[in-house]
Amino acid sequence: MANTAETIIIGGGVIGCAAAYYLAKRGMSVIVLEKSDNIGSGGSSRNGGGVRQSGRDKRELPLAMYAIEHIWPTLSEELGMDVEYVKKGNLRLGKTEKHLEILSHLAEVGRSCGLDMRMIDGKEVRELNPYLSEEVIGASWCPTDGHANPLRTTLAFYVRARALGVRFITGEEVVALRKVKGKAREVVTKDGVFEGEHILLAAGYESRAIANTVGVDIPMSKKLLEALVTEAEPELFPQMLGTAEADFYGHQTKHGSFVFGGSSGMEGVNLDNHGRLATSSITAPCICRGIMKYVPKLSDAKIVRTWAGWEDQSVDGVPVISFVPEVPGLVLACGFSGHGFGISPAVGLMLSEMILDGAPSLDLSALRYDRFCAKI
Repeated sequence: MANTAETIIIGGGVIGCAAAYYLAKRGMSVIVLEKSDNIGSGGSSRNGGGVRQSGRDKRELPLAMYAIEHIWPTLSEELGMDVEYVKKGNLRLGKTEKHLEILSHLAEVGRSCGLDMRMIDGKEVRELNPYLSEEVIGASWCPTDGHANPLRTTLAFYVRARALGVRFITGEEVVALRKVKGKAREVVTKDGVFEGEHILLAAGYESRAIANTVGVDIPMSKKLLEALVTEAEPELFPQMLGTAEADFYGHQTKHGSFVFGGSSGMEGVNLDNHGRLATSSITAPCICRGIMKYVPKLSDAKIVRTWAGWEDQSVDGVPVISFVPEVPGLVLACGFSGHGFGISPAVGLMLSEMILDGAPSLDLSALRYDRFCAKI
């Protein structure tokens, strides 16, 4: 009986923790299995903290808009912990005409879904943020976007879920799923077997291999992203920053430090023989050069540390949040493609509705698993 619950969640990141909280809040028994020794050790604690609607694919935009309108504003109070949510807008910056074309398209997508998002010129950019350089010739501006603290958000969902009776087991590596009478029922780990009426698979890229054990393939790959954090600086600006080509992004935290993420195209070359995550000597300087060109005031900021994390990149760039008709009892929540943190509260809520009510209150049909299946 100790290894039995109504729902078994595989993955202790922010998605798994949020789903566990919302399920337990409505009285369901839940066990969360996490391969690593720490909750939130993957992408959930290794991202830039963006809580944004701008720049998203229209298929996932309803989740972002719902989260920002209905969940993020009161999440700290609900969970009893300050998640450091700030709603001061998002500037996606452009330095070339090509950048402005990309941003204009993203703005059109947002507006078509009812999002308050528009293009602004370099003068207005610097009126909003006087620390940005003259190289910035324009930006997309979404005043309802913002940022939060990924570590504290994941921890808050975890703590509240535990208080509601959710059992978290770390260091528990899942190796397979097993059907019983045609229904996904058992989760096999290296140390035992767990059984539940529902199995929620939210283990990032590793979800692919686990789903394969019951004949389901989720077309996604893994991509290494790197980030850095600076020492505390005087308060400069509240907006979340990004760029047209997403080569760097970040914000200033409540503490005063800046958290920036980015890429160089060379991530992953320094992985050691044991496959552990490792930052390279290439990417951090690359991110810093970009930051200095966009925000010259930060040229002398001291870096405290850098870190790396895996992104579960779906083949079409949006997540899979879905039942699997061929495998009753299984629910998928993976392939978030670097966009998962900002929508995580809404995703957790929708997953709880899927499991408890049979369907989410938002239309997530565009994120179903069967979009990858051949149409005959």
